[in-house]
Amino acid sequence: MADIKVYGAPWCPDCRRAKAFLNEQRVPYDWIDVDRDPEGLQFIERLQNGGRTIPTIIFADGSHLLEPSNAELAIRLGLQIRGERTYYDVLIVGGGPAGLSAAIYAAREGLDALVVERSGLGGQAGVTDRIDNYPGFPEGIGGSELADRLVAHARRYGVELLQAVGVAKIWRDDQCIRMRTDTGDEYGADAAIVATGSQYRRLEVPGEEGLIGAGIHFCATCDGPFYRGAEELVVVGGGNSALEEALFLTRFAKRIRIIARNDLRASALVQDKVRSHGQIVIHTETDITAVEGSGGRLTAVLAHDRAADRDLRFEPAGAFIFVGLLPNSDFLRGVVDLDPRGFMRTNDHYETSLPGLFAAGDVRAGSTKQVGSAAGEGIAALLAVRRYLQERGQVAELVPDGAAQA
Repeated sequence: MADIKVYGAPWCPDCRRAKAFLNEQRVPYDWIDVDRDPEGLQFIERLQNGGRTIPTIIFADGSHLLEPSNAELAIRLGLQIRGERTYYDVLIVGGGPAGLSAAIYAAREGLDALVVERSGLGGQAGVTDRIDNYPGFPEGIGGSELADRLVAHARRYGVELLQAVGVAKIWRDDQCIRMRTDTGDEYGADAAIVATGSQYRRLEVPGEEGLIGAGIHFCATCDGPFYRGAEELVVVGGGNSALEEALFLTRFAKRIRIIARNDLRASALVQDKVRSHGQIVIHTETDITAVEGSGGRLTAVLAHDRAADRDLRFEPAGAFIFVGLLPNSDFLRGVVDLDPRGFMRTNDHYETSLPGLFAAGDVRAGSTKQVGSAAGEGIAALLAVRRYLQERGQVAELVPDGAAQA
């Protein structure tokens, strides 16, 4: 049993938002669907003297919040949402592997850094079940464990880490890079690195919007356990993420149905695992045309098999979507040069078109979208920042790694 209990219903948008927030922060909780649990409904009615406000969130000490905002949840969970100062050597936007690796090296180089992450520290790596290709872990490592190690490493060096704080605007004035958060706080720095990563692309089909979080999901690690014992789940996509998440979901459902628009494009090793798994059924050359729901729950996934020219209807308990990535760069439109898909263009030194602003990881055009290379890019971008500051006389000369600082 988790220390936090969330009482709500699948049709409730604020319930879905609260669950997503807790998932992003990797905070375990028990979910009680009051539409299906009469005792749960009676409990919140007693708590609220007859009221039925949801979500109702109960904490380990017996205290509770009714329909809290993300900011209220962040404060209740003890998350740091404001920096201790207003000016730093370097601002790092994004707390995934790229941003955290940059922060660790900033501390090693004697630079004061502030990391600002809009969701949970660790990024997508933190909500990935298993990472098998990160150097140094021959048996693989859980995504949340890797994220926790990176966070602990940064905190060991005293790096300030803000979470559940988005960035509304970045600009440059005559003196420095400026940043305003969605909480209204402003920070300045001699340079900044954007490592905001990317998010999963939606299907953009009829019915999808109203079912996100209520049968349509983008994180198997977060939401897969809610489907324990289900007859069938659908996974949409043919890349590594889709197939790896499909393998993870076999822990919970009796059958996993993979639907890919074209052929599978995951690595040969992952494909072999999927094709030989007795619980997985694969459909290629198949388009999702719509999703249907009733009572705030997914009831059907409609598809068209192009090879056979026939329409298909599936009735899974849930559908997990992995059909590509969108960069988290909307707040930079009109500020820096972006490619047609919204990824940040940089030179060979990771610097963007805005002097003093650098980019690393999945948000950068040309990046490989792999966790290991994201960490490497974060380090490389920070060292480029170090050189940038040195050239302007804002820091002392670079000390070779392994010399005086060893």
